[in-house]
This record gives sequence, structure tokens and C-alpha cells, in this order.
Amino acid sequence: MERMPAILWIGTCAHRLQQQWHTVDPLELEDVARDPWRDARWRAMLPEAAAADWLQPVNAGQGLPSAAGAQKKGVV
Repeated sequence: MERMPAILWIGTCAHRLQQQWHTVDPLELEDVARDPWRDARWRAMLPEAAAADWLQPVNAGQGLPSAAGAQKKGVV
């Protein structure tokens, strides 16, 4: 896979997060999407797949991934 520019990856990931959280400001979600970008494992994935993987604990009712910091930002 060709490496996607950070700004595009983060924007695409944020768009996928917005499908989960419709009422959260898109700029806030871009800030949240920077957390998975900082993780090499997620960054190596397509942004939609990384967002889905990042959301697994949320969808399983376990809360946000600890690296996300999204609770501090009021995303949940």
C-alpha cells in the first residue's frame, strides 16, 4: 500500500469516526483521529480499517481505547 499523506489519512479516519458519533464536531474528530495516526500499527492500515479497529472496544461496550484520550475531549 502506498503511504497516504497524514492529513488525508487523519481526515478519512475522522470521517469514519463521525459515522459512529454523528453529533461530535468534525474538527474534534480530526483531533481524536490523530491518536491512531500516532500508532504505527494503525497508521499502516487504511484509515477506515484503523478507525474500525480503534472503535472495537467502544462497540464492545468497553469504553474508548486508552491511547485515544477521547474521553478527555468529551467524545463519549
